[in-house]
Amino acid sequence: MPRLEDRVIIVTGGAQGIGRAYCERLAEEGARVVVTDIDGDRAEAVANHLRGLEAEALAVTMDVADQAATERMAAAAIERFGRIDGLVNNAAIFQRPALSRVPFEQIPLDEWDRVMAVNLRGVFLCSRAVIPHMKRQGGGKIVNISSGTVFSGTPWYAHYVTSKAGVIGFTRVLAKELGEHNINVNAIAPGQTQSLDEIDDTRMQAFERVAQVRAIKRVQVPEDLLGVMTFLCSSDSDFMTGQTIVVDGGMVLH
Repeated sequence: MPRLEDRVIIVTGGAQGIGRAYCERLAEEGARVVVTDIDGDRAEAVANHLRGLEAEALAVTMDVADQAATERMAAAAIERFGRIDGLVNNAAIFQRPALSRVPFEQIPLDEWDRVMAVNLRGVFLCSRAVIPHMKRQGGGKIVNISSGTVFSGTPWYAHYVTSKAGVIGFTRVLAKELGEHNINVNAIAPGQTQSLDEIDDTRMQAFERVAQVRAIKRVQVPEDLLGVMTFLCSSDSDFMTGQTIVVDGGMVLH
């Protein structure tokens, strides 16, 4: 039997890259998937793809930084499927759109604010939208996506690294607050992952240079994250909460 048979799982930022890979694996494991993205057309395309795989799927257009939009997302999932069993807080700003790679004092203030709004406020708002439903049904799984840059202190990305560090702190607080409700809250910290549909030679060479610093010396791809994500959404992780799992091929030995 698939590990996630009939579970209803929401993936934010599910229309492309790693988010799309999450949606596909969840569907393969039997989940009913709610694909959310600020790009509604792409979200619908992914949902249609999942339906072609004989999975149940719903597409929702949503900016995770918009409180009303996150509440509509949760309501749409309940209206369609009657419950919410999991939330993968994947939506973030990093490669799309690309961030300024500059010393912290040169980061444009509006860019700092937008990164915090999506990468951190978005996790807060989406979690807050679904948690009441999880409490009513007696449990659920929240998987927050952080980043290995938190542990390496990657320079020139102070806004991104700071936002992803906040995700880990938020994960730990939620785990403490929600454990009595049978809601597990954990995080994944990926390494640099080649998730772009199109990539030029210069960018690919940068990925390959990073790969040489890892214990496992190859470029990380979205598929490398799917096993951990599935584990954290499944019953196999029922006695695990507040943890951050680094999946980066041995770049950061945490």
